[in-house]
Amino acid sequence: MKNSIVNFLRIVVICSPIALFGQAKADEWHLFANSRANYFGVAMANGQIGIVTDDTPLKTKEIILNGVYDGSPENGISRIVRGIEFLNLTLLINKQEIKSDNIANWSQIISMKEGTSTTAFTFKDIALIKYTILANRAIPFSAMAIVEITPYNDVEIELSNFMVVPDELKNPKSQFRILKDNEYTMPVFGTVANTLTGKYKVAASTTFLFDGKPEVLNQLGQEVGFTKKLVKGQKYRFAIAGGICTSKDVTDPLNESERQAIFALQEGIDSLLDRHTKAWADLWNTGDIQIEGDLDAQQRVRFALYNLYSFIRPETRQSIAPMGLSSQGYNGHIFWDSELWMYPTLLALQPEMAKSCLDYRADRLSKAKQKATIYGYKGAMFPWESDDTGEEATPTWALTGIFEQHITADVSIAFWNYYALTQDSSWLKSEWEVLKETANFWVSRVVQNQDGSFSILNVVGADEYAQHVDDNAFTNGSVIESLRNTVKAAKILDEPINQRWIEVADQLLIHTKNGITQNYKGYDGQMIKQADVNLLAYPLHVITDEDQIKRDLNYYAGKIDPKDGPAMASGVLSVLYARLGDSDKAYDYFLKSYQPNSRPPFGVFSESSNSSNPYFATGAGAMLQAVIYGFGGVEQTDEGLIFHKGLLPKKWKSLKIIGLGLENKTHTIK
Repeated sequence: MKNSIVNFLRIVVICSPIALFGQAKADEWHLFANSRANYFGVAMANGQIGIVTDDTPLKTKEIILNGVYDGSPENGISRIVRGIEFLNLTLLINKQEIKSDNIANWSQIISMKEGTSTTAFTFKDIALIKYTILANRAIPFSAMAIVEITPYNDVEIELSNFMVVPDELKNPKSQFRILKDNEYTMPVFGTVANTLTGKYKVAASTTFLFDGKPEVLNQLGQEVGFTKKLVKGQKYRFAIAGGICTSKDVTDPLNESERQAIFALQEGIDSLLDRHTKAWADLWNTGDIQIEGDLDAQQRVRFALYNLYSFIRPETRQSIAPMGLSSQGYNGHIFWDSELWMYPTLLALQPEMAKSCLDYRADRLSKAKQKATIYGYKGAMFPWESDDTGEEATPTWALTGIFEQHITADVSIAFWNYYALTQDSSWLKSEWEVLKETANFWVSRVVQNQDGSFSILNVVGADEYAQHVDDNAFTNGSVIESLRNTVKAAKILDEPINQRWIEVADQLLIHTKNGITQNYKGYDGQMIKQADVNLLAYPLHVITDEDQIKRDLNYYAGKIDPKDGPAMASGVLSVLYARLGDSDKAYDYFLKSYQPNSRPPFGVFSESSNSSNPYFATGAGAMLQAVIYGFGGVEQTDEGLIFHKGLLPKKWKSLKIIGLGLENKTHTIK
């Protein structure tokens, strides 16, 4: 495969892009575009930095820095920080600047296998230009842009690197230095700025890499570059490489960013590229989904995996925001989206990535305990929106910040499921306090009714259209499951069991009416935002009776908002129908989980069919669950993953899930 990709990229350079992309069909590893209309870019990300592609030649749209937050003047809360865009280039050929309106035959390829974006275009009848960007998967603070120019005639090029500092970064300062160590000369161009409130310092540095003799670099205003004469037909290749660092991660981000550039200079283009592609190959070898007979489904599923893998790194103690590293959507905060929607796929295929999401929560347990105290409860109450501090980060006008409390149970369930997968009692012991304190929160939160049952009053549930409701089905169901898991953990660890955990789990109300589980007490058929009751059958294990699951499915499938409802509901319904043996409905909802939400030209996810806010990693997680836990027949149990026969849509010839669990098992359905 690697050799075929290399040969393919060579073809891109020597052929007219319109001849290649106008006739070629997308394949299972590459997404193609030859139209710039209604363009939505893709994040080239490595779990630390996300570089969003653009259709403008030789430029990126924006850079997102994982886990770095500062104030937002628009809403008075924290927001994930945009970084200095350090890979932008200005190119003049024969004194004519390359711009959006003077190029032709534009095309772009996203290589999911190698984590690269390659743009090709022609400039009049003068030259073919190819531009590849990547956030280095092997080197977390590093990125590179590789440029190849094939002139049709003898030409002179003027090439310079410039940096764009977003408005939210203040007091930018740039410098160009030529460093020397014995015979080594190391030109470094850098910019440093402060975040809006001065909380962090952000620094980016670059240098040029050449295949042969290095060119002489000069500074022209706020740009650094060189001039070069090219000979007709002879391809010329160079790269811009460097890194971006912040004072959140290192004490001196400017010096460290310069070291990133110097390291790249000593490594060279091919070495950096090889390390990057090998790191991606390792990910795919330990976690992939292969669908035979449905190219569109294969592309969508692999693209969803690519994005999830792009947005997190193992052992970083970071989690994933709804939009990952593709934008500042939802301010880059961490929601239940992480634990309920993205985490299950990572747990199955990349357990160490999943563990990082849990580490993020464990590190902020003290703040969750503080929030419980603030509202007069015991134990730990996790925030609905979380940033680097672990305090509540939801805008004050949004009731979800105070009342959408099922997040606390979602976190607890995710911790138990990691233990269930690994059966690592030592790890469970180290994280016992998370389960214990979340359980203590719930027994302080419930109220006891006259008949001895328990209720949870005044919440916002998964169905956020219903506010200030009592006994929301998903809230209560997730509490029941988390409390029962806590009791199981206590028995394993020989820890004291609070009898109230058992009492509340056994007697917390889930209301029914006319044989249908009620979305909340008094529910009367109103439109709902997203799946709520249906979540009690999957991913929870609260409703297990098949007839009840069918009744609830048939009732609520038509209640979900078809216009503004988020993508996740269809993924869950697909899982349930697959488990019930209805391949047609399972496949229909699988298609609904991504088709209405796909945006051109690459099919990036938007949150709903009526929105344009990609990339919505939450929706991607739900769609992947439909494949793994629905069609794939994989089930998460207290003893780890078990593998059922599975169920294929009629269009699929086979489904292979590679890298399941700690043993990297392969599960095939034919």
